[in-house]
Amino acid sequence: SYTNLLDLASGNFPIMCRERERRRLPRVMTVPGNISELDDEQAYSVSSDNLYSLASDRMIIVANQLPLKAKRRPDNKGWSFSWNEDSLLLRLKDGLLEDMEVLYVGSLSVNVDPIEQDDVAQYLLDKFKCVPAFLPPNVLDKFYYGFCKRQLWPLFHYMLPFSPDHGGRFDRFMWEAYVSANKLFSQKVIEVLNPDDDFVWIHDYHLMVLPTFLRRRFNRLRMGFFLHSPFPSSEVYRTLPVREEILKALLNSDLIGFHTFDYARHFLSCCSRMLGLEYQSKRGHIGLDYYGRTVEIKIMPVGIHLGQIESVMKMADKESKIGELRQKFEGKIVLLGVDDMDIFKGINLKLLAMEQMLKQHPDWQGRAVLIQIASPARGKEIDLAKVQTEIQESCNRINEKFGKPGYEPIVFIDRPLSISEKIAYYSIAECVVVSAVRDGMNLTPYEYIVCRQGIPDAETGSDLSGPKKSMLVVSEFIGCSPSLSGAIRINPWNVEMTAEAMNEAISMAEPEKLL
Repeated sequence: SYTNLLDLASGNFPIMCRERERRRLPRVMTVPGNISELDDEQAYSVSSDNLYSLASDRMIIVANQLPLKAKRRPDNKGWSFSWNEDSLLLRLKDGLLEDMEVLYVGSLSVNVDPIEQDDVAQYLLDKFKCVPAFLPPNVLDKFYYGFCKRQLWPLFHYMLPFSPDHGGRFDRFMWEAYVSANKLFSQKVIEVLNPDDDFVWIHDYHLMVLPTFLRRRFNRLRMGFFLHSPFPSSEVYRTLPVREEILKALLNSDLIGFHTFDYARHFLSCCSRMLGLEYQSKRGHIGLDYYGRTVEIKIMPVGIHLGQIESVMKMADKESKIGELRQKFEGKIVLLGVDDMDIFKGINLKLLAMEQMLKQHPDWQGRAVLIQIASPARGKEIDLAKVQTEIQESCNRINEKFGKPGYEPIVFIDRPLSISEKIAYYSIAECVVVSAVRDGMNLTPYEYIVCRQGIPDAETGSDLSGPKKSMLVVSEFIGCSPSLSGAIRINPWNVEMTAEAMNEAISMAEPEKLL
């Protein structure tokens, strides 16, 4: 359970030779070199020698990125920081007790010069209670753009690396960088940790081996892990060369959370097949016995922050954004897609379905409009250029084929939109279409339903007054699909089926839509 991942990363198992190793009888031998030298902590320490301590019962939230926006000051002297209101991590603290202090540990979205790092770290701790982890550029590239984005992210979305261009082939140097980065995050947590009073909550696939480093140092630490992406079936997960190392690292948490029961079931199946661990279920609690500890597995789907959305809706109403859009698309039936620009969101499949619907049901030509909002990619995504080219070609073809003066069937928006702009689009749409081929949760349908419902105390005549009907066409391959009983579920790979679902959604009788 406490296997040294940095030694494992070297992939070599030489004969036991050093006196220290003979005494400790490690399961995996180390080899000389930079990687193993990084692990300089006492494996058996159970209490912190760090004097940093604030109020009792603190929550330390650890994620790849801090919920902050950063930009260089106009005079180029230093940085200015602000909270990123779109960040899910920032909203987590609203679900905790009011008097519980929350500390964030993570990296920044900008490169800070080493000379400025100490000052920036102190400023962020004082003003935002954030602890930045500054990763060296060579480690960051292999860790995030390498192992996370080219290995884990595709695999967890069921994309196997059959060729070097299709997903990422396993690269041991990238794995070493991933482990090194997780080690660096652990050091930042340890700097501010009070192990007897703090809870540590680790987020997502970027930090799956972090629990091992913290458990090695603090045996009684209260630590949870939540996976925001899907967890694949054991048939897919077992192709990962470091499958057991990652499973064992996750099991060093006290609690492991997943969006859906399917993802939890896949994880338990992997633990059974690869580690021989069987789970027990009592009164709705699922537990795994692992080295004398019970690791709890929980299904805890992410939701939306109603208070935040309602306040933004009021702002959008005041700014007349909803009224402007209503006027622009007057007399049209608006279908809406809101997705990140990546290969798993099925944007082009949605465009093909719209094309098919206009062919099969010519009555909608000149009336139905699909507005597709594509948030720009966050990094160097796999096959991104191909996807963008394909989408652009489809948009041009459909608009040339069915468009006429004053009417474009596809309105494609590929710039960042503010929350209030998105809410304005949600408010005017008759139907939202989510055609992702794989997605961990996807909160778009929830946001849409709330926006269409309006707000209870809105003035009469306001764009937000009174409940409205909201139709959903959602892929069966996204995490939120089972919880939306009124949605029309589709297999996004079946373009004809999706087209018929879109037609049904906007053709349905008004009483049925309301129901």
